[in-house]
Amino acid sequence: MDKVFELIQREKNRQNSTIELIASENFVSENVLKAAGSCLTNKYAEGYPAKRYYGGCQFVDEVEELARKRICEIYGAEHANVQPHSGAQANTAVYLALLQHGDKVLGMSLADGGHLTHGHPLNFSGINYEFYSYGVSKETETIDYEEYKKKVEEIKPKLVVAGASAYSRIIDFEFMAKVAHDNGALFMVDMAHIAGLVAAGVHPSPFPYADIVTTTTHKTLRGPRGGVIMMGKDFPNPWGKKTPKGEIKMMSQLLDSAVFPGIQGGPLEHVIAAKAVAFGEILQPEFKEYAKQVQKNAAVLAQALIDRGFTIVSGGTDNHSMLVDLRSKYPDLTGKVAEKALVSADITVNKNMVPFDSRSAFQTSGIRLGTPAITTRGAKEDLMLEIAEMIETVLSNVDNEEVIAQVRARVNETMKKYPLFAY
Repeated sequence: MDKVFELIQREKNRQNSTIELIASENFVSENVLKAAGSCLTNKYAEGYPAKRYYGGCQFVDEVEELARKRICEIYGAEHANVQPHSGAQANTAVYLALLQHGDKVLGMSLADGGHLTHGHPLNFSGINYEFYSYGVSKETETIDYEEYKKKVEEIKPKLVVAGASAYSRIIDFEFMAKVAHDNGALFMVDMAHIAGLVAAGVHPSPFPYADIVTTTTHKTLRGPRGGVIMMGKDFPNPWGKKTPKGEIKMMSQLLDSAVFPGIQGGPLEHVIAAKAVAFGEILQPEFKEYAKQVQKNAAVLAQALIDRGFTIVSGGTDNHSMLVDLRSKYPDLTGKVAEKALVSADITVNKNMVPFDSRSAFQTSGIRLGTPAITTRGAKEDLMLEIAEMIETVLSNVDNEEVIAQVRARVNETMKKYPLFAY
């Protein structure tokens, strides 16, 4: 057997035996996995359905159209592009379509829960555009909307970006959109983390307010790794960009051309097929029950940790995730050390900065937890109470290998009750 397949088997065993609490991870269905590993990986299909640069695309055309139709049905969108290889690629395409090099953009600070592609200075977004940031209030640890309003009015950005990778509260999309539009900016929402909750109708949707919405297709959507760009309503681009024939391009045309040929060549049609399968699963009634349980589990886990003396940023969660500020309970414990100890106990988390962190992004004062993956395995509220207990045990004994081994054995035995898929 090739070494690669041996490593794949070891990773499969790891996934089966551990408690997965990384907020951006999930487990796909066997059908999604089959589509992602299908013969569609062999097909080159540069361009769009009925407008390809290669022959033999009649079937992948139907697959891509099905993916587009299903995602538009899920969100009530008018237009969708399902070709982006990732959420970062989706955001890159939007910026390419909307902005000129050096244009002003306002996004959420990474230190307060934003994403790399929302203007981090080492990311393409921060390198190519003049990004400014808004953040959270020190008192509430929730978005400071008054500060946001002042910044939009002062900076006059061309684009405002909402959405976060580590923020556990509902975002006021309506207010943010109004402020952006009142000041001549377009409003984009990157809903990668909450997309599945929005799809199920258990979280407010950005679609009534956002000009453009991007998302990943994994995380709470429980699909393959990839991205999507959507619009609730198509509209003429505000800068009058024209085609060679002199026609003003609609925004959907700008976005599509920004994906291809702007930043990508041939789309991953096997992944698009897997997206289509996942979107079909989301349209089933069972997905709403799943999303509700994700929220219930997150709320119970957050409260159980609070009851054990942990500090949860903003005091709790409205979605699938939470940030644990370790400083109040363990002043000398870094997120890096906490992550390593928990992973050693087969409880997978990631270190994460917390608002107004006193440590660097390489050390951090917090960890991020999420419930999408553990909920997919059938976990309910009772397991969240056990998980909180095990987390406390490990973090109170980060240097005690015997205690960590005992917790690891408990985790492995517990997860036998929550079998993963047959694959």
